[in-house]
Amino acid sequence: MKKMTAQDIMNKNIIVVPQNWTITELARFFLEKAITGAPVADREGKLVGVVSLMDIARYESYSARKAKPEKTHHYYLHGWEDAMDSDDMRAFHVEDYPDTTVEQIMTPMIFKVPAEMAIPDVARMMVMGRIHRVLVVDEDKPVGIITTMDLLKLLY
Repeated sequence: MKKMTAQDIMNKNIIVVPQNWTITELARFFLEKAITGAPVADREGKLVGVVSLMDIARYESYSARKAKPEKTHHYYLHGWEDAMDSDDMRAFHVEDYPDTTVEQIMTPMIFKVPAEMAIPDVARMMVMGRIHRVLVVDEDKPVGIITTMDLLKLLY
């Protein structure tokens, strides 16, 4: 594993979501693609952030102003890298926020690593930053994405 680089394990299929989508559209998209997060692009296609199920849960929790037992119970029991079904997604109550956009809930920062970065360095960065996905770039152009699941697969 020490000689492997980011380009060796990255997923070349980068799925990007537009920042003007509502969180209802985002939740539906996550279900269709069986993913838990994605980079976010503005109208010109420039990457401006990252959004995940955690962002939806965080927004829903802040918006509710107080934790509701049925929601927090689901939040702590669900594996964030697991594919969700429509029943799981309903627990987020995205329909309560029809005008909320991806731009409002996303993390406006993108963690990038060069394609030639060694895997232990990628893993260290993800652990230290407490992040679940990094964009792999070649000359600052996105060429792939690495998730925590990609790193865990190396151990299996």
